[in-house]
Amino acid sequence: MNPGPERESVTHREGSGSWTLGLWIGSGLLAVVLIAGLAQRFWPLLHPDAIALAQPEPGCDLHLGACRASFADGATLTLGIRPRPISVMVPLQLDVGIEGLEPSEVEIDFVGVDMNMGFNRVRLVALGDGRYRGQGMLPVCVRAHMIWEARVLLHTARGIMAAPFRFETDRARNSAAG
Repeated sequence: MNPGPERESVTHREGSGSWTLGLWIGSGLLAVVLIAGLAQRFWPLLHPDAIALAQPEPGCDLHLGACRASFADGATLTLGIRPRPISVMVPLQLDVGIEGLEPSEVEIDFVGVDMNMGFNRVRLVALGDGRYRGQGMLPVCVRAHMIWEARVLLHTARGIMAAPFRFETDRARNSAAG
């Protein structure tokens, strides 16, 4: 037996191990940089900054009818959601009326207040005379009772203006109503 080739083989494996470790570290660093770049690029899409926030009228219940909100500059917005009561996993007709503003785009972002429910944004279609309509759906949640915020996003020349409307879904109440 010749001990020479075995020794070379062991040395070669040890050398390739450090090369493999370097490759894993380099790949990991590249992945972190790519993820950070994507997060920075898409963060404004997922979490837009609003230049103005409307205040909804107190006591309004989207389960009973449309709700109205007012901006500090006097512009108003009305949101209606059908069918009522509002349920998860049911196609929803979304109607927005706007007075005092002419946005280039109107969207509604459905956000779980105390649980992240992912990206649930609907772009509405302009019907004319400040009316917009679209169709959306709330995703199912593991909780029987869920608090939601429907954020109406108005894209204007000055920036995004938002109107938050809160409502709740309750599977027990909704199944009894349907």
